[in-house]
Amino acid sequence: MANIKQQIKRIKTNEKARLANVSFKSSLKTAIKDVKVQVEAKDLAKATEALNIAYKKLDKALSKKIVHKNYVANHKSQLASLVNTLK
Repeated sequence: MANIKQQIKRIKTNEKARLANVSFKSSLKTAIKDVKVQVEAKDLAKATEALNIAYKKLDKALSKKIVHKNYVANHKSQLASLVNTLK
């Protein structure tokens, strides 16, 4: 454990940020899973709605630098392909 006051503060803020990022990543994974579930149920309307939500979460994760840009690009492509199989 650090004994410098500023470093103790940084450790606390880093832990808060880590917990927020873990929470956001979890909601991101849930949004991605929702798209896959709707595609399996063959419901185009709900799948496209879930896809829009997943896109928003992916873009937000990228802007907050929680995930890498290639992760976002790969998942957007994969999800779009899945939804397009219903059309």
